[in-house]
Amino acid sequence: MTQHAQQSVVAADLPERGQPLAGGTFVTRYWLNGEERALVLLDNELIGTWGKYGDDVAGAHSLSDGGANTRAMAEAGSDIAVKALELDAHIPSYLEGALLMAAKAEGFITLREDRWHWLSSQYSAYSAFGVGFGGGWVNDLVKGDERLVRPVRSLPIQ
Repeated sequence: MTQHAQQSVVAADLPERGQPLAGGTFVTRYWLNGEERALVLLDNELIGTWGKYGDDVAGAHSLSDGGANTRAMAEAGSDIAVKALELDAHIPSYLEGALLMAAKAEGFITLREDRWHWLSSQYSAYSAFGVGFGGGWVNDLVKGDERLVRPVRSLPIQ
């Protein structure tokens, strides 16, 4: 895994939304597992399947913790999850996808609107959540289909 120097951020050092932070673009502040965090969108674009159709990935059902979901996906053999982790990042969860959608609507970030993007939150053994940033749709999509991923970082705020 690529080591990224910045593992946290001091609240006073946070830039305005839409400005550079930790190798990407600062999206917003949010709470995850009782800790305030900074969501950072990377410019990298990955493409691939979520995983194997019919395989239930037990650790990938969180609607909020994209990091935990992505690690579980990688352990189950997901190539896009491995690629995201190699960037010291993860695939956004359902919650993080909604935060990206809001930031896009407010003009802080740009996301492709011509393809569906995977989220790391699994819906079932056969599908996982995905988001269409063009219309703001979230739906469950067949795991074996290729979709885009825009990896994110989630940094604890001190």
